[in-house]
Amino acid sequence: MNCPAPSLAEPDIVAVPTGTLDRLASMLTARLISEQAARQPGALALAAGAKRLTYAELDTRAAQLANYLRSRGVGPESLVGLCLERSPEFVVAALAIMKCGAAYLPMDPANPAERLRFVLQDAGVRHLLTVGKFSGQFGGLEVIALDAEEDNISRQPTESPALDDTNDPLAYVIYTSGSTGQPKGVEITQRNLSNLVAWHVRAFALDASTRATFQAGVGFDAAVWEIWPALTAGAALLIPDETTRLEAKALCDWLVAERITISFVPTALAEQLIALPWPAETSLRFLLTGADTLQRFPATGLPFTFVNNYGPTECTVVTTSAVISPQRKGNNLPSIGAPIDHVQVHILDDELRQIADGVIGEICVGGAGVARGYRNRPEQTAASFVADPFRPHGGRLYKTGDCGRRLPNGEIEFLGRRDDQVKIRGYRVELSEINTVLNEHPSVRASVVTAREDAPGEKRLVAYIVAPAGSARNEQSLREAVRKRLPDYMEPSAFVWLEALPLTPNGKVDRAALPAPTVEEQARAGEFIAPRTPVEETLASIITEVLKLPRVSVHDDFFQLGAHSLLGAQIIARVRSVFGAELKLLDVFDAPTVAELSLRIEDALTRQLNAMSDAEVAAALADSHRS
Repeated sequence: MNCPAPSLAEPDIVAVPTGTLDRLASMLTARLISEQAARQPGALALAAGAKRLTYAELDTRAAQLANYLRSRGVGPESLVGLCLERSPEFVVAALAIMKCGAAYLPMDPANPAERLRFVLQDAGVRHLLTVGKFSGQFGGLEVIALDAEEDNISRQPTESPALDDTNDPLAYVIYTSGSTGQPKGVEITQRNLSNLVAWHVRAFALDASTRATFQAGVGFDAAVWEIWPALTAGAALLIPDETTRLEAKALCDWLVAERITISFVPTALAEQLIALPWPAETSLRFLLTGADTLQRFPATGLPFTFVNNYGPTECTVVTTSAVISPQRKGNNLPSIGAPIDHVQVHILDDELRQIADGVIGEICVGGAGVARGYRNRPEQTAASFVADPFRPHGGRLYKTGDCGRRLPNGEIEFLGRRDDQVKIRGYRVELSEINTVLNEHPSVRASVVTAREDAPGEKRLVAYIVAPAGSARNEQSLREAVRKRLPDYMEPSAFVWLEALPLTPNGKVDRAALPAPTVEEQARAGEFIAPRTPVEETLASIITEVLKLPRVSVHDDFFQLGAHSLLGAQIIARVRSVFGAELKLLDVFDAPTVAELSLRIEDALTRQLNAMSDAEVAAALADSHRS
């Protein structure tokens, strides 16, 4: 039994004729983009700062790279690693891989090299596309540095290689945190992707006048959702810089200035955006969110429609979608909506039997979005992708491990995980994978990792550690081990050292008895040192406000206090507002203490002052005297 179709009663969400939908859902994404290039060659396809690519340029460059890849042995069902930063070059390369019938494996170069090498080996990748500055960390496979091969690629034919529509080739593989302690790759096919594209184009009326965004990290499957529907519809895809995309006010200003009409942002950032005052004249029509549990309703009077979405990576990014109005209904959180086109959602018991509306069960997904399975993991695939009992003529059901119930209006309420999987900053995290890394360290006899939410919407990882008898607590070494193996969003923000883990009467870890970390446990070991200069004093005030702490020592590491890239961007924005100093997000990572970052602020102010003319200095002094 299928869930009711999503409500499309909200203004500006329109239908597209069924014939068009069927065509979109059956065509290869690369071919649809080539059609747009033929239809509007001079239209803007990609923009990132001063970089601009028209549809003709995008299609030509991707075709040349596709032909080059064919000459290097890449073809149908090949899986090509793609290690590039969020950029127009990433999109060109991913499109080129699909143009030669292959699939791409996106890898964020910011992740630890050891994790990237594991993913490449686990996936059985032979070819890797990257650039020279990243190529040195990969061995044992054919590395293609795009900047070094630019001349060879530019000599390739500009016609795309022929593609076979009769099969359902692999489109991409994205690795997620693994319940076995190792990440696992999800295989998504072109038909899976085409269904997502077709629904998105229909539901949000994308066309050549649309201005969309590419904000998600390249290893986050939301990037798939941002990129391909926009380009198949002939829209312009704009890419904000790192600082802008992570700071709510800066992003709001950028969305307005760039006349963006539709944008996706992760849940934590969306909750900040919907609380801001927006100018009535904004072009933004839809703000989409997802990847974590939405805790807030939008303010009244926002000039755009706010849409909450839900979907595991195994079901091609989006499974359900809901327009969220400002009116709270009862005590429930915002719903995750109802299924997208050609997708079925069931709430089932442990025997895969349908349960009554309002009763909590496991969310199970069938239909066009269900992935091929896990790459090189037949046993895990068989356990999670099962025969669909509601489709007697075949089909598979994906058991999400998420709990939910059907509401009276047919929408789904999300009620958390059945296991140790959580969402941190939009990324899916298996806590057991972090435990695996911790337990291999000599300073750890036992460990438990939890996701604490001591304030609504502020989820963070906390590691509880029991050290071996008689051994020293080496937290710094432990953090370094985590950083070598895991991406930054999987690093616990605090380490709490215990004599023993609390247990329930049946011998299981009593998670409810685990203590909340103290301020001292969130800071590095050492005595408290108060700010010593006016700059340190002001910066310390900014840090305590952003990280919601009572105090901070000048040598406390921000990231051991719970900071991450999103909060780092907020620190940069506050520094710019208070001091007028232009810093980069990298400054927070390289100088993550009040003492170190204060020096960078002073250096930045000195450089800005030296660059000013005498008249500008005089005017600035006059303004300061008046204020």
